[in-house]
Amino acid sequence: MKLFTHIGNYLLLLAKILQRPQNATIYRQKIIIEMDNLGLESLGIVAIISVFMGAVVTIQTAFNTDHPLLPIYAVGFATRQSIILEFSPTIVSLILAGKVGSRIASEIGTMRVTEQIDALEIMGINSAGYLILPKIIASMIINPMLIVISIFLGVLGGWMASAITNVIPLSHYNYGILFEFAPYDVFYALVKTVVFAFLIASISGYFGYYTRGGALEVGHASTKAVVFSSIYIIIFNLILTQLLLV
Repeated sequence: MKLFTHIGNYLLLLAKILQRPQNATIYRQKIIIEMDNLGLESLGIVAIISVFMGAVVTIQTAFNTDHPLLPIYAVGFATRQSIILEFSPTIVSLILAGKVGSRIASEIGTMRVTEQIDALEIMGINSAGYLILPKIIASMIINPMLIVISIFLGVLGGWMASAITNVIPLSHYNYGILFEFAPYDVFYALVKTVVFAFLIASISGYFGYYTRGGALEVGHASTKAVVFSSIYIIIFNLILTQLLLV
């Protein structure tokens, strides 16, 4: 029953968040600030993970596809498909759920327990929309950009692994990453990213907004935000894959 209570409260909060803003100018300014806070500050960890995971995927694929009937360029092809279809949109989003989700929940939760949200309500401001909507929009704008960068760096990491370790000749790797490339795969990855960004920001905002108590409860809210965001990312990953690829 508690699950249904959370779902109901979450939907009611979304209805409150999506109300028409009273001052669009303020929201535009906050969206730009949140794009910096939630997106650009995550660029470093996304870049490092993408490069090294691309290298690892290439090396592992090369060692596990050592078959005379399998063309060598299949390593580059498999690396590209793994990065575009699953690693960058899903795994990186899970990492962002931990970094960004905890930040959103703790920030809003702290405002709740220090009664800053109550002050906004007294002034007649839609606190849910003012605090959470810019974070949702900023995440849905900046996260796809991070994923595009992640895809590029992941493929580059595989190329670097091929050049350094010589697990596959570079010419074959280059041919593999270009072999039968379908732009729809990138579209699929970006659609998933936008949905995941919405889930991360809205779920984290929900747990932060309904925090009650003190500093300890803020920590619990941050943990719940990361856990539930990750769970729903995995669930919607299955749903979107079924809808868009099958």
